[in-house]
Amino acid sequence: MPNITYSDIIYEIDSPTAIITINRPERYNAFRGKTVEEMISAFRRAWADTTVRVVILTGAGTKAFCTGGDVKQRAETGDYGPTESGLFEIDYLHRLIRDIPKPVIAAVNGLAIGGGHVLHVLCDLTIASDDARFGQAGPRVGSFDAGFGTAYLARVIGEKRAREIWYLCRQYDAQTAERWGLVNAVVPACDLLAEAKRWADELAEKSPTALKFLKHSFNIDTEQQAGVANMATAALDLFVSSPEGKEGAAAFAEKRRPNFAQYV
Repeated sequence: MPNITYSDIIYEIDSPTAIITINRPERYNAFRGKTVEEMISAFRRAWADTTVRVVILTGAGTKAFCTGGDVKQRAETGDYGPTESGLFEIDYLHRLIRDIPKPVIAAVNGLAIGGGHVLHVLCDLTIASDDARFGQAGPRVGSFDAGFGTAYLARVIGEKRAREIWYLCRQYDAQTAERWGLVNAVVPACDLLAEAKRWADELAEKSPTALKFLKHSFNIDTEQQAGVANMATAALDLFVSSPEGKEGAAAFAEKRRPNFAQYV
């Protein structure tokens, strides 16, 4: 495989596992356009590498797995920054996590909020540290995910819980997430990556062809949500450039409570 240098992520092979680490701890591992582009590259490398049987997705440091799109970047420039393609390809990253014919384990350390919460939900399995926290922030910062982030979440934990998460923007501890079926296991923070690797080793003992077909079969039932996700992203592009969307991002960057009352 060609050697590729990344700035926003770390890509490692610990056979039989590829480990993708979002490496922006100074921004609580929030992603910008470049981060998404690099994650896409890493998942495609893991797909093509026949020595890789499982992918682990995690975040650098102890504070956050991922806190979604970099709202500070959005407040500064009105977008998520430049990319080589000129596109912000978050929808394609979501598709890639679903489509790669290998199990993907989210190892959630710290905060999984907003778009970071969506990433872990889309992974096949989630293992959380005992200090992990989960939640959404969209309505608080002038954003939303009306695609996989809502519809697939509701399929995982049920309509009532999914609506609670999105409408109220609360944060939930790892034990609550496990009780709701949002994560598969909770372990001490110091054991998180080692436990994820143990799960990966156990998966690697199984038939890769059987796992590939099982993953595709599980995805069939929610495949129509991809079209909804595309429409939702188009709507979000319009919304974030509106005065209401800009107010949410500005309030977040300025560390104040947003004033949405005038937009009712």
